[in-house]
Amino acid sequence: MLVAFLFAAGSNLFAYWNSDRMLLAMYRARLQDEAGAPQLVRLVGQLADRAGLPHPKVYIVDDPQPNAFATGRDPAHAAVCVTTGLLSRVDSEELAGVLAHELSHVKNRDTLTMTLTATVAGAVSMLANFAFFFGGYGRNRNPLGLVGLLLVTLLAPIAAMLVQMAVSRTREFEADRMGAEISGRPLWLASALARIEAGVTRIENVTADANPATAHMFIVNPLHGGISGLFASHPSTEERIARLQAMARAMGQESRPGPWS
Repeated sequence: MLVAFLFAAGSNLFAYWNSDRMLLAMYRARLQDEAGAPQLVRLVGQLADRAGLPHPKVYIVDDPQPNAFATGRDPAHAAVCVTTGLLSRVDSEELAGVLAHELSHVKNRDTLTMTLTATVAGAVSMLANFAFFFGGYGRNRNPLGLVGLLLVTLLAPIAAMLVQMAVSRTREFEADRMGAEISGRPLWLASALARIEAGVTRIENVTADANPATAHMFIVNPLHGGISGLFASHPSTEERIARLQAMARAMGQESRPGPWS
């Protein structure tokens, strides 16, 4: 148990400390400044101020699929990344909703939360493998012991994955809620999610399809033909939009997105 936990903790600690550089390099993200993308950088800075966060680095990925993600081990080392497909398909208010959602992940330290969850899931999966390969099976043992061993080997990693995906979905709902509070307009994010979902269903993200372990980082699942339901890393976009619409009604806002006041 100790070996499994230390191995899982070590590998995930390395990923936690270096995931931002690895992820940004994988997607060939380009660092932006006010000279290259003035409106985007200023909008991120304005939202970060509203959220009480240090200004994160801003990146753009050349990809036609509309999407976005945030990374970094803590708010002081955070980065927000958007695709060119997103910039070409949403207006400034919808973009603000998306960026506020990503900044919520930074504020909530969701990278740390998912790293801890992945550590536990990895340790459970490794323990199941240890049980199978080193558990032993003698001729004088009850054959039901082998059945139980096989069940543990198969079901323990699945159970760990279910917990990991459930935590991921919970964090997305929370980022939606907090992002709507940061921008002050839940319908901005709701409208952006509808546009992103429509684009994702039609346009492939080749890098994400080749690296499905990074899918949970995006605001909408970028993969095509993935597993849904309990194994999904994201809640359904329809449910997310419905919650944001209900939040807007509770705030007394009109049914259509309004200007930033």
